[in-house]
Amino acid sequence: MESSFSLIEVFNDPDRGYKGNTSTVVWLDKVLDENSMQAIAADFNQPATTFLWQTEDQKYHVRWFAPDAEINLCGHGSLAAIVYLSQYRALKGAVVLHFQEGQLEGELKDEGSCAITLDEIPVLSEEEAPDVLEEGLGIAVKGYYVTPNKNIVLVDNEEALYNMKPDFAKLRESAAFGYAVTAPGNEVDFVSRTLVPHVQQLEDPATGSSHAALAPFWAQRLGKRLMVGHQLSKRGGRFNCELLEDKVVLSGQFSILAEGKWHQR
Repeated sequence: MESSFSLIEVFNDPDRGYKGNTSTVVWLDKVLDENSMQAIAADFNQPATTFLWQTEDQKYHVRWFAPDAEINLCGHGSLAAIVYLSQYRALKGAVVLHFQEGQLEGELKDEGSCAITLDEIPVLSEEEAPDVLEEGLGIAVKGYYVTPNKNIVLVDNEEALYNMKPDFAKLRESAAFGYAVTAPGNEVDFVSRTLVPHVQQLEDPATGSSHAALAPFWAQRLGKRLMVGHQLSKRGGRFNCELLEDKVVLSGQFSILAEGKWHQR
């Protein structure tokens, strides 16, 4: 089986030196089983491999896999899929992507940027932070908020967050899948880092799903509907965020790094 693929960098900002996050997008002429997709993702060894295909009813479907596990919702992989469809399938206007837990919409905005619209990820409860969390982060925690995805951790300021050196072994003592650690920004509305201690990657470079939770979290505190977020990873990520009722629109720049043919063994 031969198929095309493209390696796409999204939520980047070359002018500011932000490299964003990468996803390999693999176009499938027929759906593969889960084990095959996981093996291919391990071979590509990207933060996410996005598998994209069209069904007979003309709907576009996606699944996302890290090298070691499937991803339930991958924002940067979704943006990469929209880039792929606009650049290689010549799609115009809004496109709906169907995934196992729902659907999302995306569209090309101009030659170098595109957007996705996600359901916002709500805060379910504010709780006392587990002892291992502050020990694992090595900085003071001001607030701890449980969500259906990654839990939000509020810290004092951008400098503390930037200099944070997580102890991932300590963080693995908690069952929480991951954390969106965040603070007010000095030059943007908010900054963040996404930690996922139970998987291979440990820290994600630019995370759409985190911003689906952080955008409404900060909108409530700042009284703003339009915001800019900066992810303080080594690669750096830039997110333009807009709140539309219970939806979050995330837009950002992209670059196509490579393209080619993939052959299933």
